[in-house]
Amino acid sequence: MFAFGEKVLLIDAKKRRYLFTLKPDGEFHTHSGFLAHSVIVSEQEGAVVRSTKGAEYILLRPTLEDFVIQMPRGAQVIYPKDLAPICMMADIYQGAKVFESGLGSGALSMTMLRQGAVITGYEIREDFANRAQINVREFLGTEALSNYQVHVKDVYAGITETGFDRMVLDLPEPWQVVPHAETVLRKGAILVSYSPSITQAVKTRESMRSGWLDLRTLEVLHRTWHIEGASVRPDHRMVAHTGFLTSARYVGA
Repeated sequence: MFAFGEKVLLIDAKKRRYLFTLKPDGEFHTHSGFLAHSVIVSEQEGAVVRSTKGAEYILLRPTLEDFVIQMPRGAQVIYPKDLAPICMMADIYQGAKVFESGLGSGALSMTMLRQGAVITGYEIREDFANRAQINVREFLGTEALSNYQVHVKDVYAGITETGFDRMVLDLPEPWQVVPHAETVLRKGAILVSYSPSITQAVKTRESMRSGWLDLRTLEVLHRTWHIEGASVRPDHRMVAHTGFLTSARYVGA
């Protein structure tokens, strides 16, 4: 059953998606009328509710993907098509001690926290640091913040903590962090960097001279398909380039 304080996803007849938090006095408004939040409470997932003008909506709990696409943001987010590959390339696991920098709006943080990571995050902008923590709390709950230690710091100036299993970066100049990574990562640790430009990826690779193995850079392309009866074809639009993912393992000098 849904309850006040919980997030809900509504899908209308045209497959449009609406995400909001249920409040005791809340109302959901569109040109198709309004729907009191109290009507949704005590309903189950998959139920159909109707607005005052008869518009029908299917009730669901939002997935992490739904939340990342629609959540409030201060910075551009890493989209789901890259979030999953980053976590796979970085081999994020339950209890992994992860260093993250360039938190943005917290999309990658949420994805890793949900997989059980314990994150130390550096973010140079206080407003981004606050937004990331708010989004983590909004979707994963207050308890998730116990595994999410965020500091307003310039990672280019150095990293105080040590003994990390993994490092993930979303920064303009990740190559500046590589020398610091070599002092705070354990042997066998993995670093993954997300960069919009291939020149950023090249400079990051060039900075990994000795002590790094298994260097690779890739990009993920996302193409959906139209399937309707005998009409089966790729959709006319696809999500092609968003960023380059560069990974490497640190084994020490």
